[in-house]
Amino acid sequence: MKRDELVFEILQKEADRQRYGIELIASENFVSDQVLSAMGSVMTNKYAEGYPGKRYYGGCQHVDETEQLAIDRLKELFGAEWANVQPHSGAQANMAVFLTLLKPGDKFMGLDLSHGGHLSHGSPVNSSGILYQPIAYEVDEETGLVNYDRMEETALREKPKLILAGASAYSRDWDYKRMREIADKIGAFLMADIAHPAGLIAVGLLNDPLKYCHVVTSTTHKTLRGPRGGIIMMGQDFDNPFGKTTPKGVIRSMSSLFNSGVFPGIQGGPLEHIIAAKAVAFGEALTKEFKNYMKQVKKNAEVMAEAFVNKGYNVISDGTDNHLMLIDLRNKFPEITGRKVENTLVLADITVNKNMVPFDSRSPFQTSGLRVGTPAITTRGLKEEHMPIIVDFIDQVISDIDNEDLLEKVKKQVNEMMGAFPMFAD
Repeated sequence: MKRDELVFEILQKEADRQRYGIELIASENFVSDQVLSAMGSVMTNKYAEGYPGKRYYGGCQHVDETEQLAIDRLKELFGAEWANVQPHSGAQANMAVFLTLLKPGDKFMGLDLSHGGHLSHGSPVNSSGILYQPIAYEVDEETGLVNYDRMEETALREKPKLILAGASAYSRDWDYKRMREIADKIGAFLMADIAHPAGLIAVGLLNDPLKYCHVVTSTTHKTLRGPRGGIIMMGQDFDNPFGKTTPKGVIRSMSSLFNSGVFPGIQGGPLEHIIAAKAVAFGEALTKEFKNYMKQVKKNAEVMAEAFVNKGYNVISDGTDNHLMLIDLRNKFPEITGRKVENTLVLADITVNKNMVPFDSRSPFQTSGLRVGTPAITTRGLKEEHMPIIVDFIDQVISDIDNEDLLEKVKKQVNEMMGAFPMFAD
C-alpha cells in the first residue's frame, strides 16, 4: 500500500515541534518508546466488550492478559483494592462515576471552573452541568487556597450527594481527610479527580486520596506519563447502598456498579492497544527511576514558581506543592491577556496555555492568566538550573510582546537549548 505522505509529513512536523520547543502545558508529557510501541500495536485490531474473563467476543485471551496486568499494576501502584482501566479519558471516568452515584438533577459540589476546576466538574456546557446540579466551592481571594470552612458551610446548606476534590489548575495539595469529614456530616460520597497530581500521589509526594475517598478517578497521560486515557479506583470496595438489582439479584459491591457505569454505561468496546500502553506505563511508574523523576518534577516546579515571583509575577497561592503553577498577569501586565501571551509564546516555540485565575475580570476566551507545568520538560532531562532560563525567555517575550525580532532571537535560543535534550531522558 502506498505511504500516505500527507499524514506522515504532518507527523514529522509535530515531532520537530515537540523536539525543539519548550513544552510547559501542565497536562502534557512525553511517553517512552515502549509506551508508544504498545499504542501502535496489534491490540488496536481487537474488539473486546466486557471485562477480562467476561467478554462478548471470542479471541480475547491475550487482551485479557494485558488488561488484567494493567489492573494489577495500577492497584499495586496506588494501593487500591479495585481498579478499572477502560475509560477512554478522564472526563469519561468522571462521567461513569456520576452515572453510578447520582441521578439526573442531583446536587454535587466541585471546585469552580474559574478558580481552577475542570470542565467535567460542573461546567454548564459539560454533561456534569447539564445532567446534574453543580454547586461550586471556591478558593480564598487573598490566599488562593481552597477554603474548607466555607466549603463545609456550603455543604451543610446545600446537602449535595457528592463532593468532588480535584482541579485542573490548582497548585496546592488537598486535605482529603477534612473533606471526608464534611461529606460524612451530610451523608455524601467523596470523590477525588487526581488527573493532574496522580504521579506525585503514586510515589508518596502528596496526600493519598484513596485513604479517605469513596472513589478516585484520574487520567493516565499527565504526571503518570502514559497514553491518553482514564482510570477509576477504590482504596476499598464497599457494599452497594442503592439496592440496585439485576435479573440475577442484588448487585452487592460498588466495584460491580462502577464497572457497569463504564461498560455498558458510557462506552462500548475498550481501546485495548491503549490499555496495553497503560500497563507499560504503570510498570514504569513502579520503578525507582519514576520516583526520582517525580521528585525532579516537583523540584523544578518549585524553582520555576520562585523564578516567576522574583521577576515580579503574581503566582496564585505564592507557589506550588505539585507540578504546576497558575500565574495572574494583571499585576505586572494589566493590559495583556493570557490569550495574547499564549499565542505569542507559540511563535517562540514555547507552549503554555491561557487560563482563568480566581476572580478573573476577563472571559475564558481571553483570561488574565497562564497555567505552566514541569512534567514534560522534566521528562526531557531539564533540571533546576534550567528553570530561571525558561522564565527569562517567557519574561522577555511578554515584556516586549510585539517585537518580532526579539521573538526570532528567543526562538533560536529555545531551539538550540532543547535540541541538546532527548525526548525521553530516562
